[in-house]
Amino acid sequence: MITLRKAEERGHANHGWLDSNFSFSFAEYYDPAHMHFGALRVINDDRIAPGMGFGMHPHQDMEIITYVLGGAIEHRDSMGNGSVIRPGNVQRMSAGTGVRHSEFNPSETEETHLLQIWIIPGQKGIAPSYEEKIFSDADKRGQLRLVASPDGSDGSVLIHQDVRLYAGLFDGEEALEQAIQIGRKLYVHIARGSLEVNGIELKAGDAAMLSHETALTLKQGRGAEVLVFDLF
Repeated sequence: MITLRKAEERGHANHGWLDSNFSFSFAEYYDPAHMHFGALRVINDDRIAPGMGFGMHPHQDMEIITYVLGGAIEHRDSMGNGSVIRPGNVQRMSAGTGVRHSEFNPSETEETHLLQIWIIPGQKGIAPSYEEKIFSDADKRGQLRLVASPDGSDGSVLIHQDVRLYAGLFDGEEALEQAIQIGRKLYVHIARGSLEVNGIELKAGDAAMLSHETALTLKQGRGAEVLVFDLF
């Protein structure tokens, strides 16, 4: 079964300095039909104006992944971490028992475009932790590169949940077909461009939820960047 989540159906909020689209219920946007997909709780598609951002604020018992599509985001947290995250970087912060952090667009001229992803952890009350890895375009070109996993395999960042996150770039004749493990389901999010997913053409912001499917097929990409969440 394939269920679509079209870009224009997502929740939306524009605060001037922050323009966000919500794949799942978040803040003032509430839709009981879209609360989560398995352990996947949040995909916020955020555009942050130059010099603006989120001041110090708390998180607890959540796996938070930042995936930058354009520009950069400057991160600071109560664990003492600080970095500037750019396209190709994947940041993971396990909030655990509690952490505070800030996120700002460090540019005076360029907008930041990012996906903020929250995954419900498999266990509450773990110690907060932080990790960041770089994955080149070559790693993702015409294939799905594992970027987050519960065991940190293949150089991915480690998340405390039985979820595997893959990122891929597809254009022209680049294509992929791979089996889906029995009992697993996929959330396929098109971050940019357009891509045919199991015979259905999707554009930036669209998503496909695959349940009880035996295989995933990706083809006919037009400047596509895709994230694939493999969940139970």
